[in-house]
Amino acid sequence: MAASTIALIVSTFYILLTSLIAYWSRKYVNYYTQRPFLRSLFLEGIATAELCGACFELIIIADNWGVSMYAIYLFLLTIWWSINWEDATACPYTHLEDFIEGKKSIRDAFLLIWAQLVGGLAIFRYIQILWALEIVQTHKNRAFDDCTTDLQVPVIVGAFIECIATCLCRIASRAIGEMNSRFGSVLDSFIGTSLVVLAFNYSGGYFNPALATSLKYGCLGTTFMEHVIVYWVGACAGSIASIRLYKTPVVQKFIGKQQKSQ
Repeated sequence: MAASTIALIVSTFYILLTSLIAYWSRKYVNYYTQRPFLRSLFLEGIATAELCGACFELIIIADNWGVSMYAIYLFLLTIWWSINWEDATACPYTHLEDFIEGKKSIRDAFLLIWAQLVGGLAIFRYIQILWALEIVQTHKNRAFDDCTTDLQVPVIVGAFIECIATCLCRIASRAIGEMNSRFGSVLDSFIGTSLVVLAFNYSGGYFNPALATSLKYGCLGTTFMEHVIVYWVGACAGSIASIRLYKTPVVQKFIGKQQKSQ
């Protein structure tokens, strides 16, 4: 068997292992945690850890087998996450949206975002252990090597890309959720993955502040403020804009037509 095939199998195994650990962790939390909000905190942390853990390995896949292979894995994983995460989102701006719409207090939104960041940042130690084993060549020197930014365009352009793509993602997700489409999760995953691929060579296509911070904060090529502007301000601005744009007559008319055609 070719070395590259073995390396891909190992990367796939690491992703599956991470997902399996997260799956059973959720089962444990749901069984033993009785307080709803505390359960939500744990589930957000677990979901973000699973997301970031898988995406660390997706970086390896993208570097060695290209964006197309990366997109296939991301598409399938996104469907898996939509099925298994329940109410967890692993994304800070969803709680920001809930606060703006009056569905959550600022305290609850802040704590849920904090739980996401804890889960996302903590998972790297687990990934370091797996990479440090260096079972395959693709993991050689990755555990403790300096990372580099994915931002390949000026900061303002990167923030604009993250803003627009996040806005489109959120509008699509809301519309698909409201239409209750039979293949909603597949369609949502396809749209999200397509936008990630389109932005991949420009900003990295994160559209998620917790994910971007967990994977790329402190990497060579961007300062703290540049990271915040692109991946936090850009994405959150797009999310907030999606709330207003979703309520516009054009979008609502389109959704109405789709619901009638079902």
